[in-house]
This record gives sequence, C-alpha cells and structure tokens, in this order.
Amino acid sequence: MDLGLKNKHALILAASKGLGKASALALAQEGVRVTIAARTRTDLHRTADEIRTQTGATVTALPTDVTHAAQLEALFQNAGPIDILVNNAGGPPFAPFESLSDDQWHHALELNFVSVVRATRLALPAMKQAGRGRIVNLLSLSVKSVLNNSVLSTAARLGVVGMAKLLADEVAPHGITVNNIATGIILTDRVGQMNMEHIADTIPARRLGRPDELGALVAFLASEQAAYITGATIPIDGGLNRAIL
Repeated sequence: MDLGLKNKHALILAASKGLGKASALALAQEGVRVTIAARTRTDLHRTADEIRTQTGATVTALPTDVTHAAQLEALFQNAGPIDILVNNAGGPPFAPFESLSDDQWHHALELNFVSVVRATRLALPAMKQAGRGRIVNLLSLSVKSVLNNSVLSTAARLGVVGMAKLLADEVAPHGITVNNIATGIILTDRVGQMNMEHIADTIPARRLGRPDELGALVAFLASEQAAYITGATIPIDGGLNRAIL
C-alpha cells in the first residue's frame, strides 16, 4: 500500500531510542524527510545515522529538551514547516499519590502535557497554510486502563487525550487530524532489560509488541488513507486492555 507520504516532512520528539525511534524509522521507510529531536546529542546522532543507513532517507538531528519552551521554539525554527508531528516523551516515575511532591507534579506536567501543547501550537500554522497535517501523540495504556502507581503519567496524559479530542474538532476543516496512540508493552531496548516473561503471559497475544508494529501504526495515521480518522485514542497492546469502550 502506498501511504502517500513520500517527500513529506515529519518531526518526531524523543526519537533517539524506543518508540520515537521506531516512529522515525517507519516514516523514513515511507520516503518521509525526518527531523528527530531528543535531549542526548550522542544518542540522537547515532540514531540519525542508523536511519539514514537503513532507509536512505534525509534525516536531521536537532538536540532538544521538550520541557524548555525556548528550545522547542528553536527546534521548530530550525526544522522549518512540517507535515507530520509525532509528540513523544519519556514517562515520569511510578509512585503512590501521597509520596509525590509539587516539583514532581510540575515536572510530569511539563514533560507529558505542556510539551505536547507547545509543540502542537508551533506546528499548526504551517499545517493550516498547507491545508493538510497529521499530529500523532504517543501516550501510555494508562489512558485506557488503570496502572498501579501511574498517577503522574495518567493525569498528564489524560490531559493530552482531552486536549486532542477538542483540538481535532477545531482543525479538521483545515485537513489536519489529531490522534493518540495508547501504547502497551513494546519490546524496546529498555523493556528488553527487564524480566517480562510473566507479563507476556497476561497479554492475550501472549507476547510483547514489536517497535516496528508501533511504527507501522504511526505511519498509517500520518497517511492519506487515515484522513477520516481524527480525535481517536487507539490502543496497541495485544489485547491487554480489557475495557469494552
């Protein structure tokens, strides 16, 4: 299937590893010009080299901390107009509600909610001018099903779900879609370092997800074929979430 993405320009945040890297690789394989951002310069440039080698795509690496507004603004100025934005960031720590300080709450909200607000706001003018755009927010399965001690992640990312739903209505007339992916347990390098055998037994698919499966969903939501999908939160979890709605 031709996803109609060749020569589009995508910006993927937190893309030096894990889900962001998988998203960038999948888009590059579709002929997308990719700009990747993350905090750690060495990891980011290594990933850029890997994606170029595997795909032959144009890949630009711009070190950025998404919790700093000025760095995000500089990122968009240097990246130029984009057609596809993939919002992504690492998760805050797991802990019981009463053990969390104000500073931890502020950091979690800056990392997992405010960064999405800022990046999306910066992306929209060029998308509106082009009459087409795709915004994909990588979230956690915690927005679909309660995970113990995930109150920071759940609160911040549910805020993204609510914002995306309302924003989808506002920007749909401009040919822009806004969707969320609620990721289950994907076998990234970090997950691979943990003992996950007992977790896999609890998943109906009886295995963990692969990064390329997540990347494929991102690429589809960025495609022309997905133009009628917006305001949705789509789980990718092997059936782990047992909620009916």
